[in-house]
Amino acid sequence: MLGSRSHDSSPRDASMPLGDHLDDLRRRLILAGLGLLPIVVLAFVFGTWLIDTMFQPLYAAQKARGYPPGAQATGPLESFGTYLRVAFAVAIVLGLPWLLYQAWKFVAPGLYAAERRFVYVLAPLSVLLTILSVLFLYFVMLPVVLAFFLGFGKALGELDPGEASPPAGIAYPSVPVLDGDPPSPELGSMWANTRLQQLRIAVPARTAVVDESSESAALAAPAVRVLGVPLGETAGLSQQYRMTEYVRLMFQLAMALSVGFQTPVVVLLLGWAGLIVPEEMGRYRRYAVLAAVVVGAVLTPADPVSMVVLAAPLYLLYEFGLLLCRVLPAERVAGARREGDVDDEGA
Repeated sequence: MLGSRSHDSSPRDASMPLGDHLDDLRRRLILAGLGLLPIVVLAFVFGTWLIDTMFQPLYAAQKARGYPPGAQATGPLESFGTYLRVAFAVAIVLGLPWLLYQAWKFVAPGLYAAERRFVYVLAPLSVLLTILSVLFLYFVMLPVVLAFFLGFGKALGELDPGEASPPAGIAYPSVPVLDGDPPSPELGSMWANTRLQQLRIAVPARTAVVDESSESAALAAPAVRVLGVPLGETAGLSQQYRMTEYVRLMFQLAMALSVGFQTPVVVLLLGWAGLIVPEEMGRYRRYAVLAAVVVGAVLTPADPVSMVVLAAPLYLLYEFGLLLCRVLPAERVAGARREGDVDDEGA
């Protein structure tokens, strides 16, 4: 059982009229929307930084495989639409604690004291596991999955450059190899930028001005701007993904991990309900491994790497849930009833 209910732990609003419930619900919805509004504004302000941060794992994986880092926008609205989706998604994620808090303030008065204590354990645990799932996705799963996809595509489309004997006396041109752009490049200078994996050249950037005497367009003195050509290893398949597809993949993996990382919460609830006994579950570890593999296959895209990378932490989280069941049994969380409560109930 999830806990005992004493007579003094009854819900505080058990007799609240329906109209008062609706007024409270409306007030909580308004507060939730007002609290979410500044988060949405901040998400739009920092949207460019958010997208750049999201694409860093892709850029690193591309460079590691010899591809120039970058993504493609194949439609006129693709980049702007992706910007909006990312900003809204991040705003909802960051504002979720505030939304849950307002929901809790609406529901909590109708719960018993013991039930509220269970929520005090589950809610922080769930939020912590969600944060861990995002960190695991960004620093562990995405690099592994992207390395697999890029490496697989490179093996399929690799080309043979062949060999050719150069003519006698030929001189090969050479360019400096730098980790970035020079601070003040001269017009016509050229170099290789290893950070961007591009061949860069300084070209004139001319701006048109109007001659007041003749009202004809003239060219101002040339300024310098830098253009680049991507450099990549020989491959028949160009692996620059569409930004919408990459963001969609990232959201899918984030949803799968956020759900999968709630395994300790589910195990803890089953233990509190008496449906599982932690001491007896050790005999069924092989079934837990099989369940983790099946869940990993269902929640992730259809590739073996994503499945394995998700299945491994799922099993570890299952073991962590069993440990929590032993450390935090239902009776300990609900709290022992006072002797006065027992005497009153007996009377």
